[in-house]
Amino acid sequence: MNRQAKCKTPRRPPPKKPPNSQRDPVGVYLRVRPLVAEDEECCIEVISSSTVQLHAPEGFKVNRNGEYKETQYSFKKVFGVSVSQMELFENVAKPLVVDLIHGKNGLLFTYGVTGSGKTFTMTGSPGQGGLLPRSLDMIFNSVGPFQAKRYIFKTDDKNSMEVQSEVDALLERQRRENNLTVLKTPSSRQKVDPEIGDMLKPEETCKADGVDEDSCYSVFVSYIEIYNNYIYDLLEETQEDAIKPKPPQSKILREDQNHNMYVAGCMEVEVKSAEEAFQVFWRGQKKRKVANTRLNRESSRSHSVFIIKLAQAPLDAEGDNILQDKNQVSVSQLCLVDLAGSERTGRTGAEGTRIREAGNINQSLLNLRTCLEILRENQMYGTNKMVPYRDSKVSHLFKNYFDGEGKVRMVVCVNPKTDDYEETLLVMRFAEMTQEVEVVRPVDRPICGFTPGRRHRNQAFREEMSQRVEDRGDAMSALNGVVLSLPPLPTSELTDPNDELTIPRLVEALQNRQRIRQMMIEEFNRAASRMKSMLQELDSNIISKENVILEQNGRLAEKDKVMHSNKMEIERLEKKTKMQEHKIDILQKTTKIYEDDKRSLQQEVETRGHRLQRELSEKRRMEQRMQGMVSDTQHKWEKECERRVNAMQLEMQNKLWVKDEKLKQLKAIVTESKTPGRPDPQPRQPLPQRPSREERPSREKRPSREERREERPSREERPPSKRSASPPPVPTTTPVRPRHRRSRSAGVEKWVDHKPPSSLDLGTVLQPVIPNAIQVSAPNEKALSKCDRYVLTHQEVASDGEIQTKLIKGEVIKTRGGGQSVQFTDIETLKQELATVSSRKRKSSEGAASSGSQTDGAWTDVKTRCSVALEMRAGSNMGPGVEHHGISKRRKP
Repeated sequence: MNRQAKCKTPRRPPPKKPPNSQRDPVGVYLRVRPLVAEDEECCIEVISSSTVQLHAPEGFKVNRNGEYKETQYSFKKVFGVSVSQMELFENVAKPLVVDLIHGKNGLLFTYGVTGSGKTFTMTGSPGQGGLLPRSLDMIFNSVGPFQAKRYIFKTDDKNSMEVQSEVDALLERQRRENNLTVLKTPSSRQKVDPEIGDMLKPEETCKADGVDEDSCYSVFVSYIEIYNNYIYDLLEETQEDAIKPKPPQSKILREDQNHNMYVAGCMEVEVKSAEEAFQVFWRGQKKRKVANTRLNRESSRSHSVFIIKLAQAPLDAEGDNILQDKNQVSVSQLCLVDLAGSERTGRTGAEGTRIREAGNINQSLLNLRTCLEILRENQMYGTNKMVPYRDSKVSHLFKNYFDGEGKVRMVVCVNPKTDDYEETLLVMRFAEMTQEVEVVRPVDRPICGFTPGRRHRNQAFREEMSQRVEDRGDAMSALNGVVLSLPPLPTSELTDPNDELTIPRLVEALQNRQRIRQMMIEEFNRAASRMKSMLQELDSNIISKENVILEQNGRLAEKDKVMHSNKMEIERLEKKTKMQEHKIDILQKTTKIYEDDKRSLQQEVETRGHRLQRELSEKRRMEQRMQGMVSDTQHKWEKECERRVNAMQLEMQNKLWVKDEKLKQLKAIVTESKTPGRPDPQPRQPLPQRPSREERPSREKRPSREERREERPSREERPPSKRSASPPPVPTTTPVRPRHRRSRSAGVEKWVDHKPPSSLDLGTVLQPVIPNAIQVSAPNEKALSKCDRYVLTHQEVASDGEIQTKLIKGEVIKTRGGGQSVQFTDIETLKQELATVSSRKRKSSEGAASSGSQTDGAWTDVKTRCSVALEMRAGSNMGPGVEHHGISKRRKP
C-alpha cells in the first residue's frame, strides 16, 4: 500500500485565483483603412465615434427576398481614415504603458483581414511610428533616469528575475563580452538603421506620471513568431553555414510557478534606450516570414509577439543601493501581437506552401474565436465548459491573460473595399462578440515599508556633504597659505667671532616673525570669534529648527490623528462599499434573472404571435377551402336533385308503361278466352330502367321481405314463361331509354393523363376516353403548365380478387412562386365484376312484369354488361368499399 502511494503522481496545486472579483470587458477598437483609389466603392460608413454601418455591395444579396441588408456594429471607439497614429496611441496603447510602469500586465493585438493595415498600425513607417515604437519611447522617457546598471537584474530559465550586486554585475558583463557566442546588443550610440530612423517626431514624445522614484528599473525585450503552429525565436543568433544551413529550432511553452505561460529558452535582451530596443525589434522583424500574395505584396505568414518586460525593485532604507531581496522584485510585461490576417485561398491565389500557411493561420484564428466564445458563454450563463486553449499556440500563450489578470485590448483593422465585404462581416461579428468577454481587473502591487522619497533625500544629503567638504578644504588651504606666508629665517652660522651682521639680521628676522605671529594670533582670534558667533548662530538656528521640528512633529501627530480617523472612515466606507457592491451584485443577478425571464417571455410572445398568425392564415385558408367545398357541394346537390327528379319521372313512365302492358295482357287473355284457337301473344318485355337512389340496394339499407313480397307480382300478373310454343309479337312502341350522365373527363379543358408504366391493359370494352389530353408516364412542370385538369390512373386488387381501376381527378392551380400544384376534387372507380346466371338475383326495381329468367338474361348479355359504368363522386356517402350498382349508358343511335 505504501509503495503504491509513493508511485502516485503528486497532485498539481490548483491555479491561484485572482484576489479580486472585479472584471473589465475586453476593449475593442476599430480602425478603418483609407481606400487606395478614391473612386473605389466603399462598404463601410462611420456613423459616430463608436458605431459603423456595413452596406452590402451591389450584386450581393443577403436576404432571400432579394433586399439588401445593412448592419450596424458598435465598438469602444471607432477611428476613421483621417485619424493619426498619435491619436490612436493616446486612446489605445498609452493606458497599457502606464499600467506596465505601475506593475500591471497588458495585452494588445491587432486583428483583421489580410491587407487591412495591421502591421502598419503596430509598426508604422518613418515619420508615422506605430503603437510599438511609441510605447518604447514612452517607457524610456518615464523610467530612463531611474534605470539600474546593466546586468543588475538577471533573468533565469523559469520566467523569474533575480537581483545581483554591482560586483556580480561587473563580472557578468566581462564574461559576456569575452563570450563571442552571446548576442551583442547594439549601443544607442551606434548608427541607427535608416529604415527605422525618424520614426517619431520630437514633439510627439510623451511621459507617464506617477513613476516611483524610489525604485530601479530595467527593460527586457523578446521577439517570437508563431509559424504553422510552431514557435520560433527571432532574436536567436544561429551560425550561418552556406553549405548546409541549419533550420531554426522551435520553442515550447511552459508554465511557471505563478501559472503564467512563457516560451522556454527564448532570448531576452536588456536594453537601455528606445532606439536600442527598436533596433533589436527591427533585427528580428527582418527574419519574420513574409510572402507576396495577390492581395498583399508583403503578407505576414506568421503571428508575431513582441514582449516588453519591465523589472523594478525598491531601493534600500538609505536610498543608495537596490534591495537584495528576490521577493521584492516586481516584473510586469506588455505583449504587442500582430496577428496574421485571415484569407481565402481562392482570392489570394495561394499554392503549395502558401496554402498550408493560410490553413494554419485560419485554424489558429478559428481556435482563438472558439476559446473566446466558450469563455463568454461560461461567464454569461454560468456554465463550466472547458476552454480549448491548448488547441493552438496563440490561445495557449495568452491563457493567463484571459484566466488571470491584466488588461486586454484589440484593434480591429478593416479595409472598406467591397471585395473584402464577406471577410469583413465575419471580422465584425467576432469583434462584437469579443466585447462581451470579461477579464479580471489587475490589482496594485504592495508597497514596501520604507519611507518614500529616499532617493531624493539621499541625493540632497550627498550634495550637502560635498559642499561641506569643499568649504572645509577652502579653510585649510587658507590656513596653510597663512602659515606658509611667514618669512624664512636667515642663515645663523657664525664663522667669525667678530661677525656683527648675522646676529642682528637674525634678531630682526625673529622680530618680524614675532610681529607676523601676533598679527596671525589676532586674525585667529578674530576668526575664532567669528566662528564662535557663527556657531552660536548655528546653535540658535538648530534650536529654532528643533522648535520647528517639534512643531512639525505636533502637526504630524495631529495629521496622524486625522489620518487615523480618515482610515477609520475609509474602512467604514469600504465596508459600506462592499455591502453596496454585494447589493449591486444581488440586484445585477436579479436583473439578469428578470432580463432572462423577459427575454424568454418575449420569445414566447413572439412564438405565440407567429403561431396565432399561422392559425389565422390557416383559418383564412380553411374558410376559403370550406367556401369552395360548400359551393362544390351545392353544385353537386343541385345536379343530384336534377338527376333524382329525372329518375322519378323515368320511374313513373315505366310504371305507367307496366300498367299499360298489364292491361294489354289482360285484354289479350280476355280476347283469347273469347276467340278459341288463337295463339297467345308474347307479352312485351319492359325496358331496363334506372333505379332511383331510394330503390338501390345498399349495405346500409335493403328492402325488407314484406316490401319485396308486395312488389313481387302475383301469379296472375306474371307474364307467360318461355315454354310457350311461339313467342308473342314484339310491340312496335319505341322504348324509353334511361338518361345517362357522361363522365366528367369528357370536357373541353386540356387534361394531363398520368398513366404509370406499371398500368395493365384489362382488355375491356368500356375504357375511359379523354379528348385533348397529354399522356405522360410521370408528371412534369412543362405538361402541367399547358393543362387545366389532371387525371391519375391507379390500379389495385379489390377484395374479390379482381383488378380495380381508379381515376383520380384534380385541377391544376398555379402557385405564387410560379410553379403548379394539383388539387384533387374527384375519384372515379372502374370495377370488373364476374356475372353468372346462377348467382345473379332478381332486381326489385325491374318491375313486376319482368320474370327472373328475363332479368338474368338482360344482365348476362354482353351488350347489356358493356353499357354499365361505375362512378363515384368526391364528397358522396359512397366510398371505395361500398358496392356500386350499374347505370345503363346511352347507346349511340
